[in-house]
Amino acid sequence: MTALIRSAVLTSFTELAASCGLDARALLADAGLPQRCLDDPDLKVPARAIAHVLELAAERGHEPAFGLRLAESRRLSNLGPLGLLVRDKPTLRDALEAVMHHIHVHNEALAIGVEQHSNLVVVRLELTVEGRASLRQSTELAVGVTFRVLQIFMGASWQPRLVCFTHPKPASLTVHRRLFGRAVEFGHQFSGIVCNAADLDAPNPGADAVMARYAQRLLAQTLDTSSRMSDRVHQLAVLLLPRGLCRVEVVAQHLGVDRRTVARRLAEERTSFSALVNDLRRDLFARYLKDGARSLTEVSALLGFSASSTFSRWHRQQFGIAARQVKSQRAGMARGKRTTP
Repeated sequence: MTALIRSAVLTSFTELAASCGLDARALLADAGLPQRCLDDPDLKVPARAIAHVLELAAERGHEPAFGLRLAESRRLSNLGPLGLLVRDKPTLRDALEAVMHHIHVHNEALAIGVEQHSNLVVVRLELTVEGRASLRQSTELAVGVTFRVLQIFMGASWQPRLVCFTHPKPASLTVHRRLFGRAVEFGHQFSGIVCNAADLDAPNPGADAVMARYAQRLLAQTLDTSSRMSDRVHQLAVLLLPRGLCRVEVVAQHLGVDRRTVARRLAEERTSFSALVNDLRRDLFARYLKDGARSLTEVSALLGFSASSTFSRWHRQQFGIAARQVKSQRAGMARGKRTTP
């Protein structure tokens, strides 16, 4: 069976190719990939063809570190629903386990293993692509993206103990050292990252248990549902709401279309952007209320409201009661349960 990968792997491909004097669309055509790859991050395409187009770009653009340069621009959002789940895990170890168990949702050709040896942890990456195509660029992209995930948790200044590649050393290590530091080795027995075990158990200050559970549900839905516009907007809204960026034009930009296309596709599915966001806010508010660990000010920000007063008006319009009254009632019920013999 042909291993598939989300086209999100080509995020920034057009810009990087242009900087190397290349036409991204011509490269896709030569690799047998549809042009839609550059506009639809959720389109699944053969991993073999992606490996081929990365090698073509590296060769024709005279950039041996093409895959690694792609990795430099990666964000958790490029992993789709998996990125949402990883972002809110309580520790880096939990995040790595989530990636290890669910990476197939993003890339069916990639396997990730996490092994602990005394005070060190080894994160191994294995690419399984049919045929004999070179996987150098794909491997460096995968290791680079994994490093970016670790660094997002540990901070921009964090460096691993060692980064390993099975392929030979390139003529220039400029990009490798810019991304990984000086601890990079080639001709190794495996490709991956070695870090301190203690790093994996450091708490993630931005972890959100409610959002993690929500992302887990979204991830499960991704395995079963078709690529409906409402599903894709919903997934992006979960990511953008806490950042105050959940606007239709921002979602459209992420999807590579204009806002009119988003509105039209949603109308065909008998919904709208505002209705989806409103339902999402109601759902998340109920979950935060049940969780009870956050203040209303925090919940307001997580739901994408720029001011508490705006959140208060929204809550009264939706539920006919002030949010603080609901919070107080919940707190009173919880105290009652604790004191009941």
